[in-house]
This record gives sequence, structure tokens and C-alpha cells, in this order.
Amino acid sequence: MPKAEISWKRETEEGQKLQVYAQRVGGEWLFFHRGKRYDQWQPVPEPPLEDWMELLDAVQRLVTRRRLQPVHEELVRRRIRERFPEAQV
Repeated sequence: MPKAEISWKRETEEGQKLQVYAQRVGGEWLFFHRGKRYDQWQPVPEPPLEDWMELLDAVQRLVTRRRLQPVHEELVRRRIRERFPEAQV
């Protein structure tokens, strides 16, 4: 898995399990999801706050392990504040 690709699993409000991954491309994070292992990855144009918080958590862990630079954590925080001003980050 490349350094700029982070994945996790979550459930939707309807109870459907999703595999989600975020990939950093040119300073932007692109999100994708799929239902099952052999389904095609679908782009997520407007990822929910839950996915952004999962990404922030993963980036913080990678910064601690020195696999990402601390500036990436601040960039994710800034993006969350831009998209979700009511969120406590």
C-alpha cells in the first residue's frame, strides 16, 4: 500500500458495511468506497464527516510512525474545518 493511501471499514446509517479508502493525489484527498471485496471502487465526491475523521486519525498515526510529515495532519484538519465548520477538530 502506498504511503498516500489509507483504508478502513465502516457502516452506513442503513447498516450496510462499506470499505473506504482515501488517496492523496496532488495535495488533495480523494475518497472511494465499495460494498464487497470484488465490487468496483466508486468515487465519493462529498465524503461525510465520519470519513474525514477516520482519515485524520490514520494520518495522525502515520505521522507518529514517521511515515507522513506533520504538515499533512494540519492540511487534513484545515480541510475538515473548511467543509464542516461546526466540527470540533
